[in-house]
Amino acid sequence: MHDTKSAKAAAGRESAAGYSRVLLKISGEGFCREGSFGIEAPELDTIARQCAEVAQLGVQLAIVVGGGNFIRGATFAEDGNIPRATADYMGMLATVLNAVALQETMEKMGQPTRVQSALGVYSVCEPFIRRRAVRHLEKGRVLILAGGTGNPFFTTDTCAALRATEIGADVLLKGTKVDGIYSADPKQDPKARMLQNISYEHVLAEKLRVMDLTAITLCMERKIPLVVFNLKTPGNLAKVIRGQNVGTKIVPK
Repeated sequence: MHDTKSAKAAAGRESAAGYSRVLLKISGEGFCREGSFGIEAPELDTIARQCAEVAQLGVQLAIVVGGGNFIRGATFAEDGNIPRATADYMGMLATVLNAVALQETMEKMGQPTRVQSALGVYSVCEPFIRRRAVRHLEKGRVLILAGGTGNPFFTTDTCAALRATEIGADVLLKGTKVDGIYSADPKQDPKARMLQNISYEHVLAEKLRVMDLTAITLCMERKIPLVVFNLKTPGNLAKVIRGQNVGTKIVPK
């Protein structure tokens, strides 16, 4: 009964004005220029301004941040002597740095935010509690989710799919540095074309590297649409939420 009511509520929100409750996944690389490291002020400002803009339109916005601009757990474990589980926890802590930086930047723009973490970092943010998370959204606060799922061996992409399910998001948006999903690598194949609308089944059959398999499977099973778009282009986030043809939309059959 609860799932049915949630589905009807989500459908009502989407039909009213594009998407109304949104989960945005931002990779750690979004916080710096390509090939750089850490957090760079211009990149952070671009992300924060776009997020504040859509929140001030009345959109309920939750954001899952990655930490790859500081450390990638899987790669770090392979290259060094750190066990994979420990490396993954280090990556989760890196997401807290990005979340707090994004929070401070957005609040200077006048947009109230809350940071919740799946890892206990009580001095700087709240623990993730689903009912409290939904209440923050209902009160017009942007919710920034850090710490991944709180467990090693799961990516922040999987975290994004999980949290989108938990909060009843209308759509999962993946903000990247590319315009969408292409039929081939556009850097290597001049005939590559961007795909505007595809199914999850197509993503799985063609082994398209959109998100990890766990995230894709969860979105497909819960029938959550996914839009992959270029967050580096100012204004793109608002266009996606309004339902304009930006990026690639992935839906269940």
